[in-house]
Amino acid sequence: MRRSPERGDLFGFRVFVSFVEKKLMRLQKFLSNAGFCSRRRGEEYIKAGEVRVNGIVVAELGTKIDPEKDRVEVRGKPVVAENKLIYIALNKPEGYVTSCDHPGEKIVLELIGIAKRVYPVGRLDKDSTGLLLLTNDGRIHHRLSHPSFDHEKEYEVTVKEAIPDGALRHLEKGVPMMGTKTRAAKITRISPKMFRMVLKEGKNRQIRRMVRKIGNEVAELRRIRVSNIRLGKLPQGSWRYLTEKERNELLEGMGLDI
Repeated sequence: MRRSPERGDLFGFRVFVSFVEKKLMRLQKFLSNAGFCSRRRGEEYIKAGEVRVNGIVVAELGTKIDPEKDRVEVRGKPVVAENKLIYIALNKPEGYVTSCDHPGEKIVLELIGIAKRVYPVGRLDKDSTGLLLLTNDGRIHHRLSHPSFDHEKEYEVTVKEAIPDGALRHLEKGVPMMGTKTRAAKITRISPKMFRMVLKEGKNRQIRRMVRKIGNEVAELRRIRVSNIRLGKLPQGSWRYLTEKERNELLEGMGLDI
């Protein structure tokens, strides 16, 4: 005769199920946490049928795996979780593409001389210079790039023609772009042709497009800050590891475990 489950049995079963569920992880999150690619790029690999789990192609988003037991491959290359998380600040020179693979172009990874695989966070136009963060911590890519998280990015902008105060105020309030309106920005004038701009979003070539809207053109664009990380005096083309204080403040500001 089958025994009815006791309350303790049910509690123990729930604890076991909860433990198993906590070990499981969405496949695209695993790829991101492993430092292989961003979560969004991971989704693209999965939808394209380029990811195998234990030798079987997985093309369904939301599939969960056990990171400790399951064998994951992307395009035949094994994906192994990185144990050490790396955070790098690079002063990107002009002419480099913010990409991991762009045939015929110089890419920012060519400037980073380490064996560990890291990926750029967000983008910085080929013609722009300044601060670019690179990491193998997949948790921060979406949080630093998506406008819903309100992380600031600060730029020094030099334009071709002297810009009036009224035009700067217009930029501050936001301008129509790509079917919507840009969010309010903070602007500080430096000289007749130069100002600093703080944004909380990052549309494609946003500042260049905004400046065109007021009848001017960007001559030089340099990013000097991302969240709490500042470019400082880092020479162009050089990179450094974030300090422990910078890293901790960055992660805490995103609500992430250190």
